[in-house]
Amino acid sequence: MISKKNSVIDGKHEKPILIDVTYTSNNINKPIIIFCHGYKGFKDWGSWNLMANAFAEAGFCFIKFNFSYNGGTIEQPIDFPDLEAFGNNNYTKELDDLESVIDWVFKSNDIKSIGDINNLSLIGHSRGGGIVLIKAEEDPRVKNVISLASICDFGKRTATIGDLESWKKDGVKYVLNGRTKQQMPHYYQFYENYIKNEERLTIKRAVSNLQIPYLIVHGDADTSISIQEAEKLHEWNPKSQLKIVEGANHVFGASHPWKKDILPIHLQKVIQITLSFLEEF
Repeated sequence: MISKKNSVIDGKHEKPILIDVTYTSNNINKPIIIFCHGYKGFKDWGSWNLMANAFAEAGFCFIKFNFSYNGGTIEQPIDFPDLEAFGNNNYTKELDDLESVIDWVFKSNDIKSIGDINNLSLIGHSRGGGIVLIKAEEDPRVKNVISLASICDFGKRTATIGDLESWKKDGVKYVLNGRTKQQMPHYYQFYENYIKNEERLTIKRAVSNLQIPYLIVHGDADTSISIQEAEKLHEWNPKSQLKIVEGANHVFGASHPWKKDILPIHLQKVIQITLSFLEEF
């Protein structure tokens, strides 16, 4: 197993993007997967590293990264030492970050020496699911897209709802991180950016227009994002595949930190479902 961690590339918004690339050395022209973490997430959360290994062992070049404004830094990519960056994040910055990563994949001689840039899939978890769905619809370089426990409407999430009058007046609102106990800021620019780009950021529009294979995976015990959101995504794109993982929560049995050397059972199931889907195309 080869794992190149914390490579640094330039983002479009003055902050670097940290990237991990995981693969085995047994062959070339590997299909490529880019994975996007979710809200209050990061590339090394929980068992994402074990998931990267599992896809690599299945023959893929697996790439995951930190969104440049997720609150991590080069020196401390895990957790949220830079809350100012977190507060200045927004959906279009995350889309730009994903575009930067895709551009890097297509330009990197290291990636092209092991991977097949013409066989690129996106996987996104939670809010990252919404991000990959929009990017998959607008970027013809993406050949398949998979959403895991994805949201279906950016406009109804924590970052874009609430007391708008107070938020505008104060310029910031705070969300408690239950794990780290940090009060995490959202500056009002987040809402302004969403309204300015609402058409582009409408997941229903993107999913309805998708012309590539699409897999939806959701747990029926997800208390963070209702299974009804997965059903809506499937309704908007009837050609998609909807797979329900029985008993699975929002993170498919994982937690942070994940100290075991094996994947949680439900996440193993997610990987099996995803591999079966990708083998079809």
